[in-house]
Amino acid sequence: MNWNNWLRQIHCWLSIAFTLAVIINIIAMVQEKSSVRVGLMALLPLTLLLLTGLYLFALPYATRWRGAGRSGG
Repeated sequence: MNWNNWLRQIHCWLSIAFTLAVIINIIAMVQEKSSVRVGLMALLPLTLLLLTGLYLFALPYATRWRGAGRSGG
């Protein structure tokens, strides 16, 4: 498994973790037991999702840019 496939798999699992954290946050708010920790629980997967998503978004452009530099002569 290469680096990009591994990162895509991590991104997929982070999205599941973020969804679960949001559901837990909603349940805590409905039960009026919300705390700062519960509210911030979704920020860690969200931050990691942002970083991996930006990398995956820029990946096709970076490979095109690298390929153009080699064949440009």
